[in-house]
Parts: sequence; C-alpha cells; structure tokens
Amino acid sequence: MTEPSASRSLEDWLAWQATAHPRGIDMGLERIRKVWQRLGSPLPAPMVISVGGTNGKGSTVAFLEAMLRAGGLRVGTFTSPHLLRYNERVRIDGLDADDASLVQAFERIEEARGDISLTYFEFGALAAILLFARREVDVAVLEVGLGGRLDAVNLIDADVAIVTTVDLDHQDWLGNDRESIAREKAGIFRPRRPAIIGDNDPPPTLLDVAKELGSLVQRAGRDFSAETTSTGWRWSSGSETLELPLPAMEAPCQIRNAATAISALHALRDRIAWQPSAIAAGIVNARVGGRLQRLADAPMLVVDVAHNPQAARELAAWIEANPIPGRNIAVFGALDDKDVAGMLEPLLAHVHEWHLCALCGASPRGLSLDELEKRLHGRTQFTVGGRHEDVESALGAASQAARREDRVLAFGSFFVVAGVLAKQTAA
Repeated sequence: MTEPSASRSLEDWLAWQATAHPRGIDMGLERIRKVWQRLGSPLPAPMVISVGGTNGKGSTVAFLEAMLRAGGLRVGTFTSPHLLRYNERVRIDGLDADDASLVQAFERIEEARGDISLTYFEFGALAAILLFARREVDVAVLEVGLGGRLDAVNLIDADVAIVTTVDLDHQDWLGNDRESIAREKAGIFRPRRPAIIGDNDPPPTLLDVAKELGSLVQRAGRDFSAETTSTGWRWSSGSETLELPLPAMEAPCQIRNAATAISALHALRDRIAWQPSAIAAGIVNARVGGRLQRLADAPMLVVDVAHNPQAARELAAWIEANPIPGRNIAVFGALDDKDVAGMLEPLLAHVHEWHLCALCGASPRGLSLDELEKRLHGRTQFTVGGRHEDVESALGAASQAARREDRVLAFGSFFVVAGVLAKQTAA
C-alpha cells in the first residue's frame, strides 16, 4: 500500500500501518527506541505507571484513570486493543484522542523514522507518548500490549510497574508455562522502583526477576489485601486501611484489580497526594467497555472480552454467582493463538447452547469455522446451536433462539465483543 501523505485521514494511516511492517507482531525495543530518540526522547509525563499482566490490565488502567482524575490530576492512558474506534486507545483527561491529533503524531513519527520499519502497535505507542507530552498530562498510564520485556511500552522507565495476573496466553510468543510468561512480564520492573503484583499466587520467576532487579515489591496477599465487607470492601496495607464501595464493574476480579491500582497509588504517595475520597470516587466511576457489559434485557445480552482460560474461569464464576431463570446461550469465536478448548472448559457446565462464529473476516489471526471446530474436535462435548460466518450472524441466531428469561453471552475475543457492540450501536 502506498505510504500515506500528510493530507490522508486517520483511516488511511491505520490501513497503511497494518501492512507497513513485514510482521504484525515484531517484539523488540531496538527499532522503536531509535525512532523515539530521533523524536527527541520525549517522556509522556512526569510520572508513568505501566500495567502488564495476562488479564485485568484494561480494568486496572480504568481504575487508575478514574482515581487520579478524581484527585484533580490530568491523566493520559494508552490501551489496546480498541473495540469500535482506534481513538479509544489514547485518552487524555477522560476523552479519546481526536483524529487530527493522532494524524499529526503519525506525521511526526513518519518524518523521524527514516528507513526504520515500525509495527501498527509501535506507531500507536509512539503517538500516545507524543500526545501526552504535548498536552502536558500529570500522569501517563501505559498498558503493555504483549508480554512486557520486549513490548513497545517498555521503552519508557515507569515510576511504578504493575503485573496484574500471570496465566497462559500468547504461548507462541511468551512460552508454554507460567514461569516463562512471568519472566517476560517481569521485564517492566525497574531497580529501586515499586513493582506491584496483583496475583495472589505469582510464579516464583516473577518474584525472582523482581529480586534480581532490586525492585520494591508490593505483593497481593502479603503487602496489601482486599476483603469484602457487609457494606462494600476493605483495602489494607500495613497500618493503612480504606473502607470502600463496590466497583460498578461486576466481575469478581474487579475488587482485585481495584486493590492493585490503589496499591500503585499508595506506592507513589510521597509524590501524589493520598486522597481516600478520590480513590472511592474512582472505584465507583471507573468504566471500561466489553467487561461483563450488559447491552439488553429480556433476553439479557452480556458481552465480555474473556479470551484465555483464566478469563473464562472468571466469566464462569460470574455466571455461577448471577443465576437466571432461563438458559445461557453463548456466541463464541477466537483467534489463532488461543487455547480454544481451555476457554470453553470452565463454561461447559453453565452454557446450554453454543453459537460458533468465524473471525477470519475480522482479523488475519481469526479462526475460520473449520479451524475452530478442529480445535474442539474430540476434546469437549457441548450443544452447538449454529455455525456462523461472522459475529453478526451468530448474534442474530442466538438472539432469535433466546427466550425472555434467557441470557446471551458473547465472548472469546475482543473481535466478538466489537462485532456485537457495532451491531447494537447500528440498531
């Protein structure tokens, strides 16, 4: 595709970036660091929080953004992937970046990169850094895209680094066991800087790397804790205790994510005012799309981006804790690098009918129906209500099959959730 000119739209730039680099994922910091240096080595903010982990990253970023903004700070957040619009990835002071600002950032990156090739994600990370620096945000919260050690976000030395959880995902890139994956995710930790671990049972490798680096570890279940109460929940760390309201986001894991976010702010309390009222407000106000998001009632329609076995177990726990009179009907699709059978296994006892959908039209990594069924053949037993060539068709069939007392659950990939959201928005 022809390189975009300065007059091209955001859509033109994104379409070009998707094919500009020979590999969709090309982990490593050498190329992006050279371009960043050519841009003048801008820092996104005086204070940076990096958020890595297998699951819970987006929600933890949302909690941090809401808490910090409630405390009167200007916050920039960089997250991925997006659901409906690319602009969702870069937020400044609570608003998505506009097209013109993103295009201007891409133009600067293009001028600086010369003959250095960048991936789609690397362009986005650099654009976020440039925009945060230009808008002079007080705090930048950067979500790691894949792994940690070699991810583009790791270009920036974070003042606090968070690893939310560690479980199996992206094994083709990160390794086939929790220990290998933990080593990659621990790469965002820095010497003599706080390392917040939200996993109550982290792999020893995660702790070993933090110790080798000399990071200041704050670990869930040891250095901070969260427990439910009759009126909400309680966060504790040493002599500090906060009585807090329940999050608006419903999943059981959201208290853990909120507790992890609070612990990061607690670690920065000598540089950011420690404001319990702002923390409580942030917990109530934090929102992020596609996380147990209810879109309709009678029949209920819920979307969730659960896209690996750990996230599927969380979804199953939520279903069990929120019974309905009728049936659970699933709309499910997945990407090529996912453990499909592992995602379905926790939900087999809860879902009465499955509508499988192909994602090959939505993403180059999306599984076709044939490939999806190959992953499931002989490994799981479940009732298939239909096989569909896209998310929209699967949603239509599942909705038609559902009675008023039933619940339709769409999950398995961000692309499944995006497809459902797009359909609901257009309706």
